[in-house]
Amino acid sequence: MHSQITVRPALPEDYDAVARITMASYVTAGYYGSPDHPYLEKLRDVAGRARYADVFVAERDGHVIGSVTSAKAGGDFSDIGLPDELEMRTLVVDPDVQRSGAGRALVQAVVDQARSMDGINAVSLTTGATWESANALYAKTGFEREPERDWFVPGTDIKLFVYRQDVRQP
Repeated sequence: MHSQITVRPALPEDYDAVARITMASYVTAGYYGSPDHPYLEKLRDVAGRARYADVFVAERDGHVIGSVTSAKAGGDFSDIGLPDELEMRTLVVDPDVQRSGAGRALVQAVVDQARSMDGINAVSLTTGATWESANALYAKTGFEREPERDWFVPGTDIKLFVYRQDVRQP
């Protein structure tokens, strides 16, 4: 039996692990093929990301096993967020421990963060149309498709889905 997963803000000493897990997740899943793809180079710069957004890690037994980033709309790390949304980005779990509950815990951390923020009514995210496990996780954790907001990776035929979850308290 594995011990509990803890989600906390990433510290600078976590950035190398976050970069490694991000690369492993995206390349293993075949999302961008080569580790030197320009988008992956951007994601590898965790310190740069942390300047514009909040980076969280999932930790188990003292080891970082996953990460997620949340960004306010209009910031340098937001793609699709509307003014009343917190945008969830780069949810990754080490391929060796996927399906451990880390992804779900990271999603919940961003939802909880959004609920605690004034002026934020929802969490939005973009995911690949063909990324079955990611799409299943978002559906299971209360996100709903917003097909009218879907978009394509610029210059490609790669379709991206947009999901949203309302976080306002009833």
